[in-house]
Amino acid sequence: MIVTADDFGLAPEVNAAVETAHKSGILTAASLMIGAPAAADALDRSRRMPALKVGLHIVLTDGYPVSPASRLPNLVDRSGRFRSDMGRASVRIFVDPMARRQVAEEITAQFDAFVATGLPLDHVDCHKHWHLHPTIAGLIFDIGQRYGMTALRVPSEPVRVLKLVEKQTSSKLSWVTSTSAALLRARVQRRRLFAADRVFGLAWSGAMTETRVAGLLAHLPDGLTEFYFHPATSNSFSGAVPGYRYADELAALVAPRIVSAARGRDIRLIGYSDLAEKSGATTH
Repeated sequence: MIVTADDFGLAPEVNAAVETAHKSGILTAASLMIGAPAAADALDRSRRMPALKVGLHIVLTDGYPVSPASRLPNLVDRSGRFRSDMGRASVRIFVDPMARRQVAEEITAQFDAFVATGLPLDHVDCHKHWHLHPTIAGLIFDIGQRYGMTALRVPSEPVRVLKLVEKQTSSKLSWVTSTSAALLRARVQRRRLFAADRVFGLAWSGAMTETRVAGLLAHLPDGLTEFYFHPATSNSFSGAVPGYRYADELAALVAPRIVSAARGRDIRLIGYSDLAEKSGATTH
């Protein structure tokens, strides 16, 4: 089981929660927003936690680019921030060669910035799972593998397991999203990259509470599973999503019954790079 915190580097409150959840809880990995406001603090903390696996959380929406905004006119607004209308932007990226070139430039810049940290690259995922977009996924494959990428998150969540925990739960995945995830998994397999068999954290994004996590652990299927969280020491900080229960997610990660269950005899807590090392693959 891989346990990941997304948005590492977004704010000091997130970074402090990642450190607490790794040292006192079950967190094994974090996805770093390399261009986020608190990325330097995140890097300082990660260097004090050599066992924490750190991956790249590629940001192409709801944030600022690593590249100069002037080089990304098709992707940013007048303030230099990525446009937030993902539907319209998805079409633009698909049909406009200039927009695709700018996406490729920004993805490359984020990989460059990550490599410059000197940290081993554990995995790659995309903010708001925008790598479900086939064009963005293709660019991440081509660029990422040049930088030693060996693992990519495939956001595919089994609703049947969720319903064992909460019967009324419905998936947030549309038919389009589910199909995109299946196509992404096929591409991951063709590229011989690692991906979890399933991911938990989509339907309950921002609300992975102790009760829900305990239920999921009690019904955990065989195979490789990734749980992802959005922990923080507070529910109110710069960049926080309204309604997200950040502090509750941190509490779940360090709760004694969760720690005990996740360290049981049938579960092994790992990072993606542990799989790569076992197979003989290399990471930068």
